[in-house]
Amino acid sequence: MKNIASMIDHTILKPDTTREMVKKVCDEAKEYNFASVCVNPYYVSFVKSQLEGTDVKVTSVIGFPLGSTTKEVKAFEAQNAVENGADELDMVINVGALKNKEYHIVREDIEAVVNAAKDKALVKVIIETCLLTDEEKDMACKLSLEAGADYVKTSTGFSTGGATVEDVKLMRSIVGPNIGVKASGGIRDSKKAREMIEAGASRIGASSSVEIVKGLEVTDHSY
Repeated sequence: MKNIASMIDHTILKPDTTREMVKKVCDEAKEYNFASVCVNPYYVSFVKSQLEGTDVKVTSVIGFPLGSTTKEVKAFEAQNAVENGADELDMVINVGALKNKEYHIVREDIEAVVNAAKDKALVKVIIETCLLTDEEKDMACKLSLEAGADYVKTSTGFSTGGATVEDVKLMRSIVGPNIGVKASGGIRDSKKAREMIEAGASRIGASSSVEIVKGLEVTDHSY
């Protein structure tokens, strides 16, 4: 049985997040053995210190939440986050470039972060599914594969919609079994988390992680 807690990136990304709030999330992550704590770059070094000696990873977001910065900026942000202790990077693609069909720009954008993280951190590519057609989702996933990403991810949680079962199934069908699919945005209970995993998600991004785990019907928190 797969432990759902170990598949969750416990997330706190709102702009008014305080150090006290981040510490609470870190304490929860240690208590429930979540996969990682996901924070904005400002808090990476603090989270690293809070999680020292545990198996919980540090995730930072890059180009968040719009994805519209240049590849050079994203590469620097990725390098800086890794230097501060990030183990995983969730980067937002250049959605406008994708819609312009400037696919080489999208690929180079992802490659810049992948290269900055090389052998130091996993890279998850947020494609922001709520803004894309199925054709664009397909292309975003293929470009992520070509660029060497470790995961594709549905959403930032800051746009017009979050993860859907249909999108997770589509993304998994495109990337196959060899890289991860992260479902994020609007996953607030164990039922929704289960649905995403059944659809093919190998990681869940949630700020309601404790509620998800507590809502599991089985006593050992496994699925």
